[in-house]
Amino acid sequence: MNLSDSKAKLTFAGIVCGLVAACLAYFGNPANMAFCIACFVRDTAGALGMHSAAAVQYARPEIIGLICGSFLIAVVTKEYRSTAGSSPMIRFILGIVIMVGSLVFLGCPLRMVIRMSAGDLNAWVALVGFILGVCTGVLALKNGFSLGRSHEANAGSGAVLPALMAGILILAVATPLLKFSESGPGSMHAPLMISLIGGLIFGAFAQKSRMCFAGSIRDIVLMKNFDLICVIGGVFVVMLVYNVAMGKFVLGFNTPGVIAHSEFLWNILGMYAVGFAAVLAGGCPLRQLILAGQGSSDAAVTVLGLFVGAALCHNFGLAASGTALNAETQEIVAGAVPAAGKIACVICILVCFVIGFTNKRKQ
Repeated sequence: MNLSDSKAKLTFAGIVCGLVAACLAYFGNPANMAFCIACFVRDTAGALGMHSAAAVQYARPEIIGLICGSFLIAVVTKEYRSTAGSSPMIRFILGIVIMVGSLVFLGCPLRMVIRMSAGDLNAWVALVGFILGVCTGVLALKNGFSLGRSHEANAGSGAVLPALMAGILILAVATPLLKFSESGPGSMHAPLMISLIGGLIFGAFAQKSRMCFAGSIRDIVLMKNFDLICVIGGVFVVMLVYNVAMGKFVLGFNTPGVIAHSEFLWNILGMYAVGFAAVLAGGCPLRQLILAGQGSSDAAVTVLGLFVGAALCHNFGLAASGTALNAETQEIVAGAVPAAGKIACVICILVCFVIGFTNKRKQ
């Protein structure tokens, strides 16, 4: 079934994905997070020992489910196509940039929308940066930007990342080799089977609907096409209803417990980097996982960049901290972006400009 040929079907796909996110939030995923590609990749990287931040280490079944769900639905519907060869090292760098920007903001575009639905005004501020970043990427496209064409590859090449994800799941379930947080966001999660099934469903519907947060805004700016935004609208509406119904809708900035900060400039610049890099890479973090699942080795390289970016952020103190409540004094401690994170974010934006305006289509 094709879910991308009408606004009604796209909205339905968004509603289903929103229901999955709401269920994951209800059954234990961190407050105001529910489903975040950047945060969950970071947690999985921690579980694999790529960084030592004890509070964010857990092999998230949602990430495994997303990639494997996309793979399975692509195989079943004969959309699986193994491709590779389009500027892999640049895509790897763009994956790192996306992760750095996400952890400066504290969330990927999916979590930005989920935070918006919970009344977090910082996420609405960040939306401005994300849109501006996408628009800058569109300017690069109009200026002739291209990473080159992908080519048909050995059928097994595109299945490597789904196989690796399945291997991580086996290690998490059957061995004590992976790390697990005992406190902090990494310790907050829905039961494994609910998370895995949720990821599989989300991955299947995201693959069939071509869901992409950067792509939805890119299509509006570039082609005045509002189709893909219907998927995002479906997710937002469902999560808004859930947050209001569960009493989790809190309109404000410095809200303890939602893993966010109120440094407006860096919320904007963090998501600016994400939007810019996502357009250059051909999709937001969610879209990269889905493309990797359906056979794109180029997207798989970007996903590896996300993992390495997460490790860099926590090994070198680049990630922001969220506003929290001091347990002893009961005072609100404002979240912040460290100096190293700010410098890294600016460097990432400059890297995007270099990539975006020096790689042009060959005549």
